Amino acid sequence: MSVSMRDLDPAFQGAGQKAGIEVWRIENFKPVAVPQSSYGKFFTGDSYVILKTVALKSGALRHDIHYWLGKDTSQDEAGAAALKTVELDAALGGRAVQYREVQGHETERFLSYFKPCIIPQEGGIASGFKHVESEEHKIRMFTCQGKHVVHVKEVPFARSSLNHDDIFILDTANKIFQFNGSNSCIQERAKALEVVQHIKDTYHDGKCDIATVEDGKLMSDAETGEFWGFFGGFAPLPRKTATDDTKSVVALPTRLFCVEKGQAESVDAESLTKELLDTNKCYLLDCGAEVYVWMGRSTSLDERKSASGAVEEYLRSQDRLKSHIIRVIENFETVAFKSKFDTWPQSAEVAVSEDGRGKVAALLKRQGVNVRGLLKAAPLKEEPQPHIDCTGNLQVWRVNGQEKTLLPVADQSKFYSGECYIFQYTYPGEDQEECLIGTWFGKQSVEEDRSSATSQANKMVESLKFMAAQLQIYEGLEPVLFFAIFQSFLVLKGGVSDGYKNYILEKELPDETYKEDGVALFRVQGSGPENMQAIQVEPVASSLNSSYCYILHSGSSLFTWIGNLTTPELQELVERQLDVIKPNMQPKLQKEGSESEQFWEILGGKSEYPSQKIAKEAESDPHLFTCTFSKGDLKVTEIYNFSQDDLMTEDIFILDCHSSIFVWIGQQVDQKLKTQALVIGEKFLKHDFLLEKLSLQTPIYIITEGSEPQFFTRFFTWDSTKSSMHGNSFQRKLSILKNGGRPTLNNKPKRRAPVSSHGGRSVTTEKPQQRSRSVSFSPDRVRVRGRSPAFNALASTFENANARNLSTPPPLVRKPYPKSGTTDSPNAASRSTAIASLTATFEQPPREPLMPRSVKPTPKSPPKTESNSKENSMSSKMESLTIQEDVKENEVEDEEGLTLHPYDRLTTVSTDPAPDIDVTKREREIRNDQRSLLQTAKMEAK
Repeated sequence: MSVSMRDLDPAFQGAGQKAGIEVWRIENFKPVAVPQSSYGKFFTGDSYVILKTVALKSGALRHDIHYWLGKDTSQDEAGAAALKTVELDAALGGRAVQYREVQGHETERFLSYFKPCIIPQEGGIASGFKHVESEEHKIRMFTCQGKHVVHVKEVPFARSSLNHDDIFILDTANKIFQFNGSNSCIQERAKALEVVQHIKDTYHDGKCDIATVEDGKLMSDAETGEFWGFFGGFAPLPRKTATDDTKSVVALPTRLFCVEKGQAESVDAESLTKELLDTNKCYLLDCGAEVYVWMGRSTSLDERKSASGAVEEYLRSQDRLKSHIIRVIENFETVAFKSKFDTWPQSAEVAVSEDGRGKVAALLKRQGVNVRGLLKAAPLKEEPQPHIDCTGNLQVWRVNGQEKTLLPVADQSKFYSGECYIFQYTYPGEDQEECLIGTWFGKQSVEEDRSSATSQANKMVESLKFMAAQLQIYEGLEPVLFFAIFQSFLVLKGGVSDGYKNYILEKELPDETYKEDGVALFRVQGSGPENMQAIQVEPVASSLNSSYCYILHSGSSLFTWIGNLTTPELQELVERQLDVIKPNMQPKLQKEGSESEQFWEILGGKSEYPSQKIAKEAESDPHLFTCTFSKGDLKVTEIYNFSQDDLMTEDIFILDCHSSIFVWIGQQVDQKLKTQALVIGEKFLKHDFLLEKLSLQTPIYIITEGSEPQFFTRFFTWDSTKSSMHGNSFQRKLSILKNGGRPTLNNKPKRRAPVSSHGGRSVTTEKPQQRSRSVSFSPDRVRVRGRSPAFNALASTFENANARNLSTPPPLVRKPYPKSGTTDSPNAASRSTAIASLTATFEQPPREPLMPRSVKPTPKSPPKTESNSKENSMSSKMESLTIQEDVKENEVEDEEGLTLHPYDRLTTVSTDPAPDIDVTKREREIRNDQRSLLQTAKMEAK
């Protein structure tokens, strides 16, 4: 499509250069920029053009253009808005999606730009009457509809407007009432409260009272009586009557028309296929509620304008002016448009041509306009981050049929491709201990083991009351978070379980299980010592790749192969992996292009091999969907411009990031549905709603409301107090509204976050610092400071001998499954000795004053309930008994800046007690903790 200066309206110069929203109002058939302070303010007699610009992770800019038509706008003004939209698209390079928005029938995408709602005001420019500026407050009534975005419509202030199905807002001079129809849903009531807040802030300067009225309560309270007083008293409500706005659109068969010379001619075809669309023409696709205009890349600007006028005339002739019109450009069709066709080829991602945009930029540059943002934005280059603390506690089980075997620490990071594994990772979160339970399926694993692993992992999550996050992984598609947890990861061919052995015997398959004295080739990959992998591949030359390093061994021969395109950092990882695979052998270095004959002989001779790095699924811009799952059928609705407030506690949501998906489960979702979360995720991958070629083995995370980890909350501007609130969505929003916009704290006691003994941990959502673990396999080393001799005796007895010993002391972590923590349990006599030692400390006279570390003040919470499992209490009690044994005489500050108090200021008999510590509660809790620890220890000994 050719571009000339006469095609560009001066008002559009420089448009779409940066992410955000831009608005123009049509005045005298010309676009006039609207000041940003007036965005979201629309008049019923006007027409508007709205541009939404999004900066994608790829660096490209995506544009969506909308033209909004007020109910009182003139036909000429509406036509001008439609044509100016086409011009704006041309100025942006001719690939934006264009939407027509009719007042009262706006798309959810459009309404999401102006959350919580838009409330058009009477008035207009072209219509010839003034914008209404009311001096005295006028009582108004609105109806609200929508669970995700709210359609607000003003209705007559009369009892006859009310019904049992909808939600109404009555805006009076001193108070705003929300009337909830008895048949309305919780989510709609919650969203309507956002409209109440908007009206309060916009029309009352935030100074008025709020009241909610429940349909059917009659005169049960003063506010209900006050509400009905505006209508002359209570009377039965009428049934909701169908109006033009509420009548459903009659389903029509999809029809295709070709637009030539401003006329729409029907295209006869047995089935709709992409081959029917000619790049030199424009087409109209009538789908009933939506009418699409498809414009070929080779069409001119005038032809596109002509097609836009033709579709308006087509709908006018059928009295369907409220139908949505969506205009798409060839090669930039929406998913919804493609889904209307019987077949649409899965083509590769289209390279975005900068030709049209470049020509426009050149024209504007000659006029002195800054066009830097008009061209493709620079891609964001950043290393993927795991977004998880890497100093936690890891346990790994290998699945064998219906059983699982706990692996010793030395074998935790050695997986076989023919096996399935379950791992549990417990780590310190921002304000509580967090847990991730995952399954890993090898490429050669059998279906029986996969089903068993999933079932056992589900039971582990259920036993933790769904407070743990869950992750399902297939070999070869591991997320960076998984590698960061395991740090040094090794994948070996074959398997060692009975299930795998029986499978290959039954199928008469060769046993490829790794043998230390056999021939094996490993590809080394990763980004550093805290994220490195060695993957066993076929020992043939075609398995090599110039972008990787390799380790090859055969009997007493050991080689390292360095590809020409590898970095020094990757080459360093080879040495580290040699310490894992062949620690006692000296390798022979082989650089690409100068290999020895022996090297090629072991690989079976030379052959061609690739040089490009193996492509990994990149994380794309996330999409949020709300889900309805019933009788095995999954239906989804996309939430545009989402935020944390869109996550309703009654619903299930899926966050699609392409390289992985997250299934978020609200607290008030049915318990049976919670257990189906993984099935819902797999159904989502199968349907591939965005037609993005999702792999059926894409990693699936399961997240429960109230336990959202940082690797999920990073996609939002997150407020943890909101997800910790009690009640349904409506009750929570009402509590926030009446609390001045601040969430009320949940009274549920929070788990104490484990404190790292090497200093405070700073958590940032932008780029968390990853700390590596230096693993030592000496079980005798205990590196936790501040324990009494009795406590050390007990702790050394109960601690897992296979637990990781770190270069810096790890944070004490609660182990939900301590019985599975080791294969060899300590003997009863050793436990009895430890218990006796601890008991003796209770009978001893007071020790010399110790100086415990004071903690930062936190909101008071009620005592912990007995619903906590004994496994959880065991570790947490041990942690709470840990004290600072460095004796100091005066108040000082430690390395974290926390105040240290002398022991005599922390007792109930102190004459000068510490001002910021409840010493009575402190002594009582310490004594209770000691007794609980003793009782638990005795039970374990039995």
